[in-house]
Amino acid sequence: MGQASCKGLYQSLFDYKTEKYVIAKNKKVGLLYRLLQVSILTYLVVWVFLVKKSYQDTDTSLQSSIITKVKGVIFTNTSELGERLWDVADYVIPPQGENVFFVITNLVVTPNQRQETCAENESIPDAVCSEDSDCPPGEPVVTGNGVRTGRCLRAENMQRGTCEIFAWCPVETRSRPEKPLLGKAEDFTIYIKNFIRFPKFNFSKTNVLDTKDRAYLRSCRFGPKDPYCPIFRLGSVVSWTGSDFQEIALQGGVIGIQIEWDCDLDKAPSECNPRYYFSRLDRRFPGNSVSSGYNFRFAKYYRDEAGVEFRTLIKAYGIRFDVLVNGRGSFFCDLILIYFIKKSHFYRNKKFEEVRRK
Repeated sequence: MGQASCKGLYQSLFDYKTEKYVIAKNKKVGLLYRLLQVSILTYLVVWVFLVKKSYQDTDTSLQSSIITKVKGVIFTNTSELGERLWDVADYVIPPQGENVFFVITNLVVTPNQRQETCAENESIPDAVCSEDSDCPPGEPVVTGNGVRTGRCLRAENMQRGTCEIFAWCPVETRSRPEKPLLGKAEDFTIYIKNFIRFPKFNFSKTNVLDTKDRAYLRSCRFGPKDPYCPIFRLGSVVSWTGSDFQEIALQGGVIGIQIEWDCDLDKAPSECNPRYYFSRLDRRFPGNSVSSGYNFRFAKYYRDEAGVEFRTLIKAYGIRFDVLVNGRGSFFCDLILIYFIKKSHFYRNKKFEEVRRK
């Protein structure tokens, strides 16, 4: 049995097989066969080539640089600051114009602070005391403004008071204004200049239209009628996120400006243009939640005639803008041209240079 199997296997090594074709004279079968061929061909042409553009090579490693510039002025008249004109140097942080910047829309000002002793803010729980032993000297007040001196300051006939501290005095006590101080900032404008490059195809572009009209950037505003203008009205940007400007200006928030580049580089460079999307990135909590909004503190320092340092403390509320850039470039793939046609060697020699040692 074993010898017969080995002999059969040996003889099969020298067999020659050929295919046999049967032509079926059946119109229904033939029509179905041709429809199947047409369907496959249609799928390849329409979906693979026209819709998905699989004949193209893509580059998603977008290189990007952002320059931003805010313009606008506001005049205010308050008891703390008096008459004051606010320009871009006052309300934009940082002033360099980066892809992340902050526009002040509301603030609490504590002027003329000096390093001395004073009572801690009575709203801070860790500062409440009944006697001096509740204020150990040198210990900082948790979430407070300074370090304890060892004294408990109480008003007459009051059993409880607040610890005395060494700090920048007087400490901040005012609450947030009910209306945004710089509420008219909604008419400010943001100029966003975006440089992009697809390194794989050595293609560079900017979002600013190539025009010789010098007045264009002075008069254009981004919108449905001018979707390629790089100048945006602040109030419009906020409204496109579904938010109210006065509400977000009161306690602050974070806005995302998304720039999308989806470029078919087989077309003219003028056809490669960005699309803009706007969204609110911070979470909005119901009511007057302490977690809502966006704010931080900074100070401006001065010296008096005697050379003693003092400062103005500013608690700033405002809108943080994050400019985010994504993109994809597509270009004709020359793989077939170089390797699979009759004259492929001609195109390959034109694209590649071969260096040989003599």
